[in-house]
Amino acid sequence: MNRIARLLACVAAATLPLAAQAHHYWLLPSSTVLSAPQWITVDAAVSNDMFQFNHNALNVDALAIVAPDGSRLAPENLGKGKLRSTFDVNLAKPGTYRLEVVRGGVRATWKADGQPKRWMGNAEAFAKEVPADAEGLDVSESASRLETFVTVGAPSALKTTGRGLELAPVTHPNDLFAGETATFQFLADGKPAAGVEVTLVRGESRYRNQLDELKFTTDKDGRVAVKWPQAGMYWLDADLEDDKVTVKAAKRRTLSYTATLEVLPQ
Repeated sequence: MNRIARLLACVAAATLPLAAQAHHYWLLPSSTVLSAPQWITVDAAVSNDMFQFNHNALNVDALAIVAPDGSRLAPENLGKGKLRSTFDVNLAKPGTYRLEVVRGGVRATWKADGQPKRWMGNAEAFAKEVPADAEGLDVSESASRLETFVTVGAPSALKTTGRGLELAPVTHPNDLFAGETATFQFLADGKPAAGVEVTLVRGESRYRNQLDELKFTTDKDGRVAVKWPQAGMYWLDADLEDDKVTVKAAKRRTLSYTATLEVLPQ
């Protein structure tokens, strides 16, 4: 097998596990731990390979940057290309910053004159635009949270909102080291969430034949313990489905939480 053929075979092998799943959403900061105030650049994308720009740019219209004191910062130099969005953040004060994209909505499917119909939007629009007596009407709610964290100097406490699926760090997300064990707690609407399926994937999956996923399920207290096998950027995904809906016609609610975490060498 010549060099080009070998390369194509390796690329195909590396992408097959991811291609079988939905696309992956992520925020990737240029640095996650800083010794002094400075700027960072963040990439935002939807991809097949982890942290590779090979599908679409992520829409960051709903982006919020929460400073250590709870105030909000505006992204600067925001740009959007075909494969990624980028923005800069001036981290001027010590502590931990949370970068988040939070979304929620309603999905509906039904039939009209024998033809399938699909709809997505917010609860207010749903009540106006989707017929309540539609044939085969199936309605669900969704809430998603996408995050990453950057610390200047010493880490500071992170507060949860009590809405949707959230990470309540027992181990601070900017205090992760290869060979050490971190404990994370997941909350659903502010309460410990048991039975949450958690997946971790280290970046650069393009350059290895196995995805090497780490899979966990939260215990009765909503906790998982992760011993980091090696340093690198990790993509974390957690998912939960329940029936705690706010729209009367909905039968279920899907909650998702996604984060980018950096694990440092010892």
